[in-house]
Amino acid sequence: MDREQALAELTARVKNPNLLKHSLAVEAIMRGLATMVRDNVEVWGLTGLLHDIDYEKTASDPSRHSIVGAEILEDLGFDSEIVYAVKAHNSYHGIERKRKIDKALYCADPVSGLITAAALILPSKKLADVTPDFVIRKMSEKNFAKGADRDQIKSCSGIGVSLEDFISISLEAMKKISDQLGL
Repeated sequence: MDREQALAELTARVKNPNLLKHSLAVEAIMRGLATMVRDNVEVWGLTGLLHDIDYEKTASDPSRHSIVGAEILEDLGFDSEIVYAVKAHNSYHGIERKRKIDKALYCADPVSGLITAAALILPSKKLADVTPDFVIRKMSEKNFAKGADRDQIKSCSGIGVSLEDFISISLEAMKKISDQLGL
């Protein structure tokens, strides 16, 4: 399945505009990380794009989130690598993140929210005005973007990248699609 078909499947199931923007942001970050580790950019991108395909369906029951998503993707014929990474990204299930793609999705998911929050507190509300240092400083503030799990973000070391480089790659990836994100 190509990206346009995948996006159609996502938008058929996800109606919340902010959740769609989050999915686009995680897709962009995953593409940036795939380039860095020299892996399949398309596979990593689709994984990021589709990681929350079941979120609206499972929002009231976190124990089902990502399990249902993996089932949807499997039924749609997605590669087992994508299905597994989506299933493993929800720490609720305790599923081992074995490969770099699994680990990358796990840390890309919350960093997109942290970066978005950093942009939204600026007067311009633009990603163009956000720097990696600013994101790292805001990350150290416990009351800032509380939903962005810091330990999950710091797990980027599992894909062989420093926190500073991870933030830089993620921010640059999101800046490339800032018009789609409204930032």
